[in-house]
Amino acid sequence: MGLDYSYEIFVPPGNVGRALTRLAGLAPRRAERTALPVALPGGERVIVPFTSGFKSEPVDCSAGGTLALDTSIVFAVDDAIREFLHADVDRIDERGRVSVGYIYLTVRFSPAWHPDFASLQFTAATSGMSRMFERSASVRKVFTDLTAASGGVCCLLDTESEVFDLCWLNGETVEGESVPGARFPRFHDLVAAWRDPRERNGGSPPPR
Repeated sequence: MGLDYSYEIFVPPGNVGRALTRLAGLAPRRAERTALPVALPGGERVIVPFTSGFKSEPVDCSAGGTLALDTSIVFAVDDAIREFLHADVDRIDERGRVSVGYIYLTVRFSPAWHPDFASLQFTAATSGMSRMFERSASVRKVFTDLTAASGGVCCLLDTESEVFDLCWLNGETVEGESVPGARFPRFHDLVAAWRDPRERNGGSPPPR
């Protein structure tokens, strides 16, 4: 059985469309030929250059639930990515970037364990990709930058152990911390620390 490491980003539910739009900007240019309409809760609609179940038929998530996407994402090449590519280094473009896919995205709009936030979980397709997820600073930066751009509250790396690597929390990059860990002994303690970005900026959170 292979490795299925993943990065998981947590955002306020109203920010899912923003996150998907930012993600679309990370897709390779050839992906622009795919246009998948997605209806989100609250009436928002986005079009993403990915597939769902390897199909491009419109997806209706207006009632919530989950959204599954097959994504490809462009990363700046570092040593961990170069090792993952092996003989395929000719895929690197003139800007030192490469498209990696498929990366499977599952969006959960209101998970039972933290219903006030939505999650976007990006899962590696192979064991080699999983190891790259863990070792590549470039991959980590893409997902923490996506968290920031989406107004997210937290980003975790799951390496299928009992400990999660904490990458981003409440507007700040985090290094060398885990959950469970000294700061957050339980996942519940981490969730309790999440703050809506508008609360951090002095505004009012959305009504619930």
